[in-house]
Amino acid sequence: MMRADGAAGEALVVVPTYDERETLPSVAEAVLALPGGWRLLIVDDNSPDGTGELGDEIAGRESRVSVLHRPGKEGLGPAYVAGFREALSRAEVQFVAQMDADLSHDPGDLPRLLEAAREAELVIGSRYVAGGRTEGWGLRRRLLSRWGNAYVRAVLGVPVRDLTTGFRVWRRHALEVIDLGAVATRGYGFQIEMACRALAAGCRVVEAPICFTERQAGKSKMSGSIVAEALVLPWKLRGLP
Repeated sequence: MMRADGAAGEALVVVPTYDERETLPSVAEAVLALPGGWRLLIVDDNSPDGTGELGDEIAGRESRVSVLHRPGKEGLGPAYVAGFREALSRAEVQFVAQMDADLSHDPGDLPRLLEAAREAELVIGSRYVAGGRTEGWGLRRRLLSRWGNAYVRAVLGVPVRDLTTGFRVWRRHALEVIDLGAVATRGYGFQIEMACRALAAGCRVVEAPICFTERQAGKSKMSGSIVAEALVLPWKLRGLP
């Protein structure tokens, strides 16, 4: 794996899990099959269905897989922050990818997002730029997602079209300059907060088209409280330097 500046460095994929036993083997297999020797970090919040234990089994067979066990379900934001801190503790890791564990994101897109990271510090896999799309969503969910992104963009005045997507590739430097200890969002608004913090830190952020596919198994973690958090969050983020 090569860094954008030509020096050697690894890419690590951080995947938070909570009751994702059905899809985790497929995600791991797809990531490990990618060219360039990608590594996988599973961040499990003590899943009742045994996802963490299954991750340990996969890690026992595959040296490029590791599992970070957390004591309980605390939300997407804290899980990602824990995963990012672990990634930064590994000096060899120069790129950090993030993606869902439910196969909504195609691991096959990772090399293309990594290539885009040659010219940016954060690459966002976007549903709402030319070539991006969603599959398996009804009209109501498509409208809600588009309205939500338009609302956040209007409040914050940022140029990013898909602020809520969770398919991204970070350069190590971007995660180092962001104060991870200050990240407060626990739900899906975490994606909004991190993009805004990257922009506030002066990081170059670009979007690359992806196809988001409705999850193939398991249950969505979306809730009313998560939606409420995301509605209030942009107003709090307006004060970022």
